Amino acid sequence: MHRFETNLRIPGPTSLPSAVREAGARQMINHRGPEFAALLARVTEGLKPFFGTANDIVLLTCAGTGGLEAAVVNTCSPGDRVLAVSIGAFGDRFAKIASVYGAEVTKLAVEWGRAAEPDLLRDALRAAPAGGYRAVLLTHNETSTAVMNPIADLAAVIREHQPEALILVDGVSGIGAVPFEQDAWDLDVVVSGSQKAWMAAPGMVFLGLSERAWQATGEARMPRFYLDLVKARESAAAGQTPWTPAIAVLFQLDVAVGLMAEEGKEAIYARHAACAAAVRAGLTALGFELFADQRYASQTVTAVHLPDDLDWKAFNGEVKRRRVVLAGGQGKLSGQIFRVGHLGTVTLDEVLGAIGVIEEALLALGRPVVPGAGVAAAQRAGLEVVAAAMAVPA
Repeated sequence: MHRFETNLRIPGPTSLPSAVREAGARQMINHRGPEFAALLARVTEGLKPFFGTANDIVLLTCAGTGGLEAAVVNTCSPGDRVLAVSIGAFGDRFAKIASVYGAEVTKLAVEWGRAAEPDLLRDALRAAPAGGYRAVLLTHNETSTAVMNPIADLAAVIREHQPEALILVDGVSGIGAVPFEQDAWDLDVVVSGSQKAWMAAPGMVFLGLSERAWQATGEARMPRFYLDLVKARESAAAGQTPWTPAIAVLFQLDVAVGLMAEEGKEAIYARHAACAAAVRAGLTALGFELFADQRYASQTVTAVHLPDDLDWKAFNGEVKRRRVVLAGGQGKLSGQIFRVGHLGTVTLDEVLGAIGVIEEALLALGRPVVPGAGVAAAQRAGLEVVAAAMAVPA
């Protein structure tokens, strides 16, 4: 990050490395030509290690919500029974998409700030109607509440009780930042988006599909045209996309995925863990109460309660004047929490800078904060994670 740039600490879109940003300014190419075919192949192959899959990944030009919609309409039919496990605003959105297209949705709503525990899901599956569920919708990382679901454990419960159910996962804000194993966990459709851990601009989504999911696309009767994944797969085999793609975003992804491969998965995961630990420790030292159940704390975003006597507008104004951008609460949490994003190209120095600015803002508002306490706690926690990661044999 350049010294005078804004420290963008929201859970997406994320800041772009210089090389990625410059790649987006390249001249356009023919999206039906060989240069594009090579570009598409490189990006697609580069995504697979972070998804943890050997199966096909298809790309669509749309926002993350478009990817969730594609996951539903390509695998389900109107009238299908779908269990939607929601732990926040984006889980609610996933459920709404299925409902709009005619699925018979049963919602397993978990208190915001908590994860979906395997036992809770097991009870819901045991209470399923005759014939069970066609699909189960899960959120990997819920940015509205800063909670990360134990996807591997939840998937195992689903396979135990309803082995033929399709498992559709919103992985938009977690994949690329934390370990993820689509094939090993037996997940059917996994969605992620360019503007999160992938360090590129918004505009592209990626969907990894199992063989079971591809078979389901031949049976699904929900309407689809632009979001037809079979068309996308067939076009990709010819080195193309069915519709005009966001070429500039693909230029950026090409560079970003290369940077991620160069850094290595384990280093990326350790960096995100260090930044997450630093944010949590720093905010706690400044007197904030963490919102999420810390057993399932997100590694890409942290949420804290706003004290009753701290005005969000005034506090946020002080922070923004110092060129740090935070995220407020979403939906029913608006005005009750704020969130700090730490994903993508984030560094520990950027996190420490953000904690320092939050501290300055609190002091400016007359809050009882010990100068330097937040940054010291954040640095200590972050470096402890770094040291632990370095001590583990490769």
